[in-house]
Amino acid sequence: MLLNDPVTQARLDLATALRSAARHGLNEGVCNHFSMAVPGRPDLFLVNPQGLHWSEISPADLVMADFAGNVVEGRHPVEASAFYIHGRIHAGNPRATAVLHTHMPYATALTSIRDGRVEMCTQNAFRYWNRIAYDEAYGGLALSNAEGDRICRAMGDKDILFLRNHGIVVCGPTMAQAYEDLYYLERAAMVQVLAMQTDRPLHTIDDACAQQTAEQIANDTQQAFLHFEALKRMLDRDEPGWRRQGE
Repeated sequence: MLLNDPVTQARLDLATALRSAARHGLNEGVCNHFSMAVPGRPDLFLVNPQGLHWSEISPADLVMADFAGNVVEGRHPVEASAFYIHGRIHAGNPRATAVLHTHMPYATALTSIRDGRVEMCTQNAFRYWNRIAYDEAYGGLALSNAEGDRICRAMGDKDILFLRNHGIVVCGPTMAQAYEDLYYLERAAMVQVLAMQTDRPLHTIDDACAQQTAEQIANDTQQAFLHFEALKRMLDRDEPGWRRQGE
């Protein structure tokens, strides 16, 4: 494979996100899934395989699948819920090049609280102003196209979905942007949960200020990519061989 081949780059970016998520404590066992639409093939997506810990996944381990649940390329199986969540979101939301689903602890804690929301009480939270949808209907394990389609509809035109009693989904036009949102979402949720433990009221700001700050953050189009490249350098430094593309 050529280094600058778009599919090779997509594999590298997906492996970067998975390994980095493990380093940041956003993973859970060998569960949960990250996926990317295959460049030039909107009917296919790349996804992490079943049974591998995110910290050990290389680009060669990633699986290419279609929306019907068939493995098109790869030597590993894929967890069923990965097809039903990621396949249906990729099929139903062309904006979602990257789809990240986790049970990361602080954000998931907010999904377990009655009427839990990301409150506009920290600068990290302001970046999510008017970008989060909340699905209030827990539907059990996502093991059907109907449940995957319901999750996709619940997300609507938002970038982030909180799944009640379950976890979160983050979508983005690139893996760098999606991972940046995932990382800072957990940071915002962590600080909010810590603040709530003081039993003192949260100090929230008004919508106008939150919107202005969100726009300021969105106008910085380089930060997510710089962060993502830094994560790759850290993996190069600490985890030799992580870029493996073949056997």
